[in-house]
Amino acid sequence: MKKSPIILATDDDPQVLRAIERDLRKQYRKDYRILSVNSPQEGLDVLVQLRQKGETVALLLSDQRMPGMLGVEFLAQAREHFPEAKKVLLTAYSDTEAAIKAINDVQLDYYLMKPWDPPEEKVYPVINGLLEDWKMDFRPDFQGIKVLGYQFSPKSHLIKDFLAGNLIPYQWMDVTTDKAKELVDFYQIDAQGFPAVLFEDGTVVSNPDILDLGERVGLKNKATQRMYDVAVVGAGPAGLAASVYGASEGLKTLLIERRAPGGQAGTSSRIENYLGFPSGLSGAELTQRAVAQATRLGAEFLTPQEVQNIKVVDGYKVITLGDGSEIHAKAVVITTGVNYRQLDAPGVEVLTGAGIYYGAATTEANSCKDQEVYVVGGGNSAGQAAMYLSKFAKQVYIVIRKPDLTSSMSHYLIEQIGQTPNISLVPRSVIKEAHGDGRLTQLTLHNIDSEEDKLVSAGSLFIFIGAQPVTGWLNDLVLKDQRGFVLTGRDLVLHQDFKKVWKLEREPFLLETCIPGIFAAGDVRSGAMNRVASAVGEGSMSIKLVHEYLAE
Repeated sequence: MKKSPIILATDDDPQVLRAIERDLRKQYRKDYRILSVNSPQEGLDVLVQLRQKGETVALLLSDQRMPGMLGVEFLAQAREHFPEAKKVLLTAYSDTEAAIKAINDVQLDYYLMKPWDPPEEKVYPVINGLLEDWKMDFRPDFQGIKVLGYQFSPKSHLIKDFLAGNLIPYQWMDVTTDKAKELVDFYQIDAQGFPAVLFEDGTVVSNPDILDLGERVGLKNKATQRMYDVAVVGAGPAGLAASVYGASEGLKTLLIERRAPGGQAGTSSRIENYLGFPSGLSGAELTQRAVAQATRLGAEFLTPQEVQNIKVVDGYKVITLGDGSEIHAKAVVITTGVNYRQLDAPGVEVLTGAGIYYGAATTEANSCKDQEVYVVGGGNSAGQAAMYLSKFAKQVYIVIRKPDLTSSMSHYLIEQIGQTPNISLVPRSVIKEAHGDGRLTQLTLHNIDSEEDKLVSAGSLFIFIGAQPVTGWLNDLVLKDQRGFVLTGRDLVLHQDFKKVWKLEREPFLLETCIPGIFAAGDVRSGAMNRVASAVGEGSMSIKLVHEYLAE
């Protein structure tokens, strides 16, 4: 909810203060909140509280003659908290000289003589003009969560990536900037307290744990029920689709995500080949729509929450969560997707989060302004990241092993990249080494054909290579292929150990694993198409198969 700016009046005479407040409310209550205090010290205390809560003060109105502190002294101290606020002094005729002097001393905007009746003639025209001037110059502060930290801090990147992935608006503030330094001083944040998260109510949490941060921003990581019809593990496109269809068809549906919804697709800056969106849409937009749709239809969503284990007890699936709690489900759909493969080159691991990022192009794009940026990978995710980064970076280089992008990237993206002047292809090359002291500064590129090395300046490196299935948590529960992807349906039947583990007379359903009632959909499944639309299709299909399983 948008907060109205504040007009604060200060006077030690209760009758005068009531009259001031009455006149101000009569004229300005529609657009401003009117506050009044009867002492300068109380006024300063209120201003501190308002600043902590991220409020906006448009105008300060103070009497000159008050016990303990003169009005000009109050306005001088108030200016430290709200320097943009207009300042008006109420004076008797005998204090005119002090008011005139205050124009220079505290940058007083105006002084009004008491008594001021009628206000329509002696007050409102003056204050109207001051408020119009204030609105012309005022730039509203960001209303919401602020993250303060060092740009090339892995911890700061983790917080930013978590908030962005969960579609939570926030403002990033590098602590080396003047505005951030002001907040650091005001909230007395210790030098070891970064990253620090400043909430809208004025509270500050230093070095927050992700689970605690999730709770603070309203995410839910504890289930409300012990038994569900279907539990979906992983909130990428396949998991979100399964949740939408499960909830819409009357199943008690639980969706569990260990980090943030959307999966790899959720980090895409622009998806232009998804059916029904002729001008394209971002991964964040697609994710936001899907989460809203699933929850509106009745699906329960836990994040951040990790599934540690699944076991089968009397036909029910017992899911052990990261906090040790257990949930029971009649059926499970595994949609944990894939992660980008780690780039195995000296210097990369130590600089990850400090200029080197896996995915995260939309999170860190602002820090790439006027820099030389490198993207590793030849798939659609890499192409979409390069296009997005080109709006910020001086130059974007796409490093690939192959001679061109035709075998791995969609044609529309290849055409867009070719028409973008500040994107260049570095073919038949790999990253040999990353260099930097606390942050990435240079890369060594190795040409596969010529065997030559080249040292280049680099502000950031974004990695989009390979696809490793997120299946380690499954241990030996289900059968997998040689690369760790989950086997389902006909592929499962062809496995040499199929008859050892499958004891039902019927064959597995199309997306069913070797455990009856446990299904896999999307990129985590062996033989998946690795496209958003196919993942959504498989997620939707899995619910039909869940119905068939539950009907047995």
